[in-house]
Amino acid sequence: MADNKALTRRFYEEAVNQGKLEVIDELVAPDFVDHEDFPGLTPDRDGVKQFFAMFKSAFPDGRFEVEDLIEEGDRMVVRATIRGTHKGEFVGIPPTGKQITVTSIDILRIRDGQATEHWGVTDMAAMLTQLGVMPEPATAQA
Repeated sequence: MADNKALTRRFYEEAVNQGKLEVIDELVAPDFVDHEDFPGLTPDRDGVKQFFAMFKSAFPDGRFEVEDLIEEGDRMVVRATIRGTHKGEFVGIPPTGKQITVTSIDILRIRDGQATEHWGVTDMAAMLTQLGVMPEPATAQA
């Protein structure tokens, strides 16, 4: 059985942070299913490649820093901090030059050394606020 934590760290470091998208073919199963809906992308291995290519194009210095990695059976839970500078179009938003720091939680199912399923939540409200396309939330008055 493969070391699932090492596999997961390798995915984030090589495929995501270094932009080596060919690593996705090795670490993500051909029958992979992504349960996190992202407009315009297919919920399969090709969609994973498309997402990270789009992310690197929009945030060339973008990094996912793994903060927590928890293994439970065939699942890995990853809490990551996403940082980067918005220098290219992202989901229709033209480059702003602004920096983002947002949290992401991913759950991966791993079988035979490959990710077979993904569920995820990214703090898109924080990202859109930091990019200046969504207003700051109102604060409660005392």
